[in-house]
This record gives sequence, C-alpha cells and structure tokens, in this order.
Amino acid sequence: MSYAVEISRTNPSCFLFVIDQSASMADPFGVSERAGRSKAQELADAINKLLQTLVTRCAKGEEIREYFEVGVIGYGHTIGPALKGSLAGRELVSISEIAFNPVRLEDRARKVSDGAGGLVEQNFQMPIWFDPVSNDGTPMCEALRRARTVLDSWSATHAMSYPPTLVHITDGESTDGDPSEIVREIKFFSMQDGPICFFNLHLSSTQAKPIVFPDSSADLPDQFARLLFEMSSPLPPPVRMAAQSEGYKITEGTRGFGFNADLVETIRFLDIGTRVSGLR
Repeated sequence: MSYAVEISRTNPSCFLFVIDQSASMADPFGVSERAGRSKAQELADAINKLLQTLVTRCAKGEEIREYFEVGVIGYGHTIGPALKGSLAGRELVSISEIAFNPVRLEDRARKVSDGAGGLVEQNFQMPIWFDPVSNDGTPMCEALRRARTVLDSWSATHAMSYPPTLVHITDGESTDGDPSEIVREIKFFSMQDGPICFFNLHLSSTQAKPIVFPDSSADLPDQFARLLFEMSSPLPPPVRMAAQSEGYKITEGTRGFGFNADLVETIRFLDIGTRVSGLR
C-alpha cells in the first residue's frame, strides 16, 4: 500500500460512484429529520453536495484545477451514466465540467447559528447534477462490470496517478448473481501508487445502529453485510487519517465500508472517503 503520489493537473485522480437505483430506494431512511423523504432523494442530495465539495477543493481563485475526473453510474431499471443535462451519457467528466454544468440551481434552506446560541434559517441555491431514481431490481453485477470497464480504461492512461476510488452505494442484495469475483477483478488492477480503492456503503431502512469503518466482520449482523465487508478495500493512509480526525477508531485493518448507514453517516462516509492525497 502506498497512496502517496500527489494529485496534480498532470496526474489527476478519479472518483466513480456506483449508485443503487432499485425500487427499494423509494423507502425512507431508518432515521431522517426530513419526514417523507426517500433514500433515493436523500442520497441524491448527498451526491450533489459532494460534487460541489469536490469542485471547491479544486478551486484556486476563479480557476478550477483539473485534479479529478468524476463519474456516476446508476443501476436499477437501466444501467449507465447518471449525471444529467449536458453531461448526460458520459461515464467520466472533468471536475471543471462538473463545476460549470449543473442541470439547475434549486432554492433550499438551512439552519445556521445566529451568533447568540440559536439558529436561523438561511436560503441558498444548491447546484444539481444528479436526480433521485428508484425502480425495478438490483443488477449489481452488471453495474460493477460497467464500472470495471470504465476504471480499466482510465487506469491504463493514468499509470502514474493516485489510484481511482470507486464508491458503491446500495440498500440491498444483488439480483443478478454474486458480485465477489467482479470486485476481485477491480481490486486486482494495481497502478504504480497502489490498487484501485473499492468502498461499499449500505443504506438503512431501519433504526439499527450504523456500523462504519469496521476492521472486522465479527459484529456484522448477516452474510450480506459480511460479503460487503470482504469486498471493501482497506483504507489508504490519507483516508485513514481523515477518518481518525473525525473521531472514528481506525486500525490498519479498517475497511472502506459502512452498514445500516443513516443520512448523517452517509454524508460523513462520502466526505471522508474522497479525502485523498495532497493536491498540487
């Protein structure tokens, strides 16, 4: 394990998000402050906020430096690129294309400190690139095959770069077979700085306690949870440091895995999992 190379405009890195869009994503999170909101809706907000965060990390004054290429693949009734608007149909796009091509801006409100111990509501505009979808089955294997093809192609032309990170988000088991072998093939591909990182996040429909960044499968509740754990990569050093800074108990065996995640843990997992090596 290395993951030490600096990310630069010459040697960018890559984030690929593979998103479950099956019918069960229409169910609510087990715990959510916003009643009536589905997992698909809350996850879409989390992904859009993350894309905005990645843009901010790459902003230097008015310039957006090309530190990342980003893709979102959705799977359910269909399997394929899930960004909308002028980016629709593309498996990977540059971070500057993300920055300058939101589909729309939505009026939102959030609570912020009033400086006197209370909260006030603040209006803002949120850029949208990705919309919620929830229908049909969970063809996880076919979606991960698609992701493998995308990352194989990218890695072949970026051999000196910080390895890609694939974040797979699901709320249920595969309906088209066992994905283990496909994941092994993805993780087997190693660049000069280390193998591809494969992280799994399972979304909860219950009020069960989230299990995030475990280093063992001993406390996981069932075979499916253990399967996702075994498929997940150990945290690379930059992500390990980020998780420790957020208060998680981290060891060398800690995996990029979360089970029964609620909305808060989903947002934290995505933020920590995309904190990679230094940007230059």
